[in-house]
Amino acid sequence: MTDPSRLDSADRVRRRRRRTVLGIGAIFFVPLAVALYLFYGLPGLRPVGTVNHGELVDPPHPVPALSLPLFPVGRTRPDFLERRWTLLYVGTGVCGERCRAALYETRQIRIALGQDTNRVQRVFLATGPCCDAHFLRSEHPDLITVRVTAAAAPLLAALPRYGATSPLRAGRVYLIDPLGNLMMSYPPNAAPKGMLEDLQRLLQLSTIG
Repeated sequence: MTDPSRLDSADRVRRRRRRTVLGIGAIFFVPLAVALYLFYGLPGLRPVGTVNHGELVDPPHPVPALSLPLFPVGRTRPDFLERRWTLLYVGTGVCGERCRAALYETRQIRIALGQDTNRVQRVFLATGPCCDAHFLRSEHPDLITVRVTAAAAPLLAALPRYGATSPLRAGRVYLIDPLGNLMMSYPPNAAPKGMLEDLQRLLQLSTIG
């Protein structure tokens, strides 16, 4: 017959472990939740001048975890859009004028973050023929270039549509938080200064990523 005292002891151990797991989770998730509340919930802290700042994805929603083909070789980890803040650009792999401008702007924004540079990554979802290896290697050595194949369909479906324009042709930059949630997007005419200010505020308020 089982000793009731042993059952009580085991139950206490399970409760203690559960509290420990919840406490560890809170260390990572609560700061980001607070940062998002402060950024969007309080009018005094939310950026003004919406023409030059991100368009809120309301509510933020998770992007799917996928292993996708990299350019020139290899594959991403399924969670490659987590752990750091991500500036995601979707464009044609031949990278014309708008594409090059977007990649240049996101590169300069990341550099301008100074000591927080490593908290942000840049991802290029390249559609169609991919890619200009010399250009990417010389101008954007830090860029994660992902070739868009059928496997990327769930990720593309998670990107919001604006009017009748597909995300493949929208020329937008998307911001993803370190938990893999899509939270903002920037149209092609968005001022880089506004993107930088948004990121600086979020990085200041958040202790993760």
